[in-house]
Amino acid sequence: MTVTPTLTTALTRHAAIEVPLICGAMYPCSNPELVAAASEAGALGVVQPISLTYVHGHDFREGLRLIRRLTSRPIGLNALIEQSSRTYYDRMRRWIEISLEEGIRFFITSLGNPRWVVDLVTPQGGVVYHDVTERRWAEKGLAGGVHGLIAVNRRAGGHAGEKAPEALLAELGDLGVPVVLAGGVGDAPEFLQALRMGYAGAQLGTRFIATPECRASQSYKDAIVAAAEADIVLTERLTGVPVAVIRNPYVERIGLKAGPVARWMLRHRRTKHLMRTIYALRSLWQLKRGLTREPRDDRPDRGADRLYWQAGKSVATIDRIEPVAQIIQRFRNAVLTAG
Repeated sequence: MTVTPTLTTALTRHAAIEVPLICGAMYPCSNPELVAAASEAGALGVVQPISLTYVHGHDFREGLRLIRRLTSRPIGLNALIEQSSRTYYDRMRRWIEISLEEGIRFFITSLGNPRWVVDLVTPQGGVVYHDVTERRWAEKGLAGGVHGLIAVNRRAGGHAGEKAPEALLAELGDLGVPVVLAGGVGDAPEFLQALRMGYAGAQLGTRFIATPECRASQSYKDAIVAAAEADIVLTERLTGVPVAVIRNPYVERIGLKAGPVARWMLRHRRTKHLMRTIYALRSLWQLKRGLTREPRDDRPDRGADRLYWQAGKSVATIDRIEPVAQIIQRFRNAVLTAG
């Protein structure tokens, strides 16, 4: 069944926004100016806490207030809720509490049981959407009380799913909550197609990196514009599980598979968390380095070609760097024209 595209969906109602678009939280690319620009243009900018504090150097509360000075429109918060340690849990809980104090009411959770987040934010009018890649995770999220789902498909950047957008919606569409497409949307026709399929909106990441507002390096942005769909590959070298990145000489040189020691450690309960911690710390450094590092003419082997750049298959339709507001306006106009 084909759905008539409209700007008013369950997502726009839940998030109090004008266009059913989310500028997805990205490590390391979600700087305050990018988040604010997406919200100011009528979509929803989402804060990634580690990016805000570790990469861009803001005290969390002051970072939110900086975004508030740039836009008075709604913003969201991404909460990675895997309870890898009590310290991390306490930190994330405090970030959510501060977000509520600063007026945020839309939250996107991932990698854990969202019940404690739902219980924390719902009494204050908050809404929680949960990242999922298949039905079993969606059912667990719904058991935790979430209000909507972010359906991460195989075309997404970062930790992509395994299923096509159509197949994933077929799995999740009867669960009684809004489902947002995440992965593969780089231009207005793809956005329209998502709405026509029955998605309540779309979450974009890669498209918003290739903007002046994003503080990613020019090399990163140029790589997105130059890349074709076939240039997106999955590597285990960042986190131990497949992550979608742009193929470059560095990725080709080190390979895509985790080494034998890492694979052994990831298979065993006592060493799994240690290996994930090692990967996480290395990835934090590597991705932060990739955000701003540019090639040096005198030492090109020490430049941007030694870095990972996360991106999804939406690179196929991204052919220029352009302002956030211009992108969102084009998506808005496409829906108005189609309707």
